[in-house]
Amino acid sequence: MSAPVQFLAPAARPDEEELEQSLRPRRLDDFVGQERIKEQLAVALEATRARGEALDHVLLVGPPGLGKTSLAYIVREELGVGIRTVAGPALERKGDIAAILTALEARDVLFVDEIHRLNRSVEEILYPALEDFRLDIVVGQGPSARTLTLDLPPFTLVGATTRTGLLTTPLRDRFGMTFRLGYYEVAQLALIVRRSAGILGVQVADEAADEIAARARGTPRVANRILRRVRDVAEVRHQGAITLEIALEALDLHEVDAIGLERADRELLEAIAVKFGGGPVGLSTLAVALGEEQETIEDVYEPYLLQLGFIQRTPRGRVITDLGRAHVGAPTADESLF
Repeated sequence: MSAPVQFLAPAARPDEEELEQSLRPRRLDDFVGQERIKEQLAVALEATRARGEALDHVLLVGPPGLGKTSLAYIVREELGVGIRTVAGPALERKGDIAAILTALEARDVLFVDEIHRLNRSVEEILYPALEDFRLDIVVGQGPSARTLTLDLPPFTLVGATTRTGLLTTPLRDRFGMTFRLGYYEVAQLALIVRRSAGILGVQVADEAADEIAARARGTPRVANRILRRVRDVAEVRHQGAITLEIALEALDLHEVDAIGLERADRELLEAIAVKFGGGPVGLSTLAVALGEEQETIEDVYEPYLLQLGFIQRTPRGRVITDLGRAHVGAPTADESLF
């Protein structure tokens, strides 16, 4: 089995995470794109500030890298309150969520990433906390067990998920606002690249920013990561400023093609087209063939390939389309008959 291919889209290393944090917008006015969501959220924030209440619970839905975490921190910044951040899978026991909830101050924000992966027992503790701001703790066992109720200060839960279909209906219904983030236009990504370049202190030509944006898969996180890799090439091999020629050199070095596909994406398309005759091929089989996790294929590779129309998900498995075949130079279904 071949080793997993490294690509630009996965989670950053700890040192890069800190840099990524510095590139995040602090205020709603600084957040590029998602205009309708920004407008709706701005109204809710202004009304909340005027009433002095906690903001209604917010669910943010969308593929990785579109700004869900940034929006959670913007809510905190706009309201001038504290924030506690935790990943859903990290909350394994009822005591974990109880400790977090009892430590919150009035109107604080609790941000739960990957909220669809919450333990069911932890989720049940959240129901009364979200609806009535109370925490029900069962003390003892059997016939002598009793319920101890603790009042909680009003707070805002901001949940982020890439897979809203995995959320239970009772949890989903307790969110007062649900925002679905979409992929970005190239012009919006170019603005983000220029803003990030200014924060990083690197000069970037407009044509270079446009080229990076065009290959960023509609995702700000990917745009920022490509920018950092291009900056490395500009500093190591050139004078530091990023021109179009330098950007193209760096993109070629990292094997990011004209529409943003990386080597790992192309290997996935080639595996379906060549190894499995165009499909259908099951996800587990595809994962073994690529040496990747099934979740990585579903959450990282496939969303953009589906958006491009390069693959299809069918009840029998994954199928490559003629568009996908053409991109990797494989014969189309009709051509393969001759």
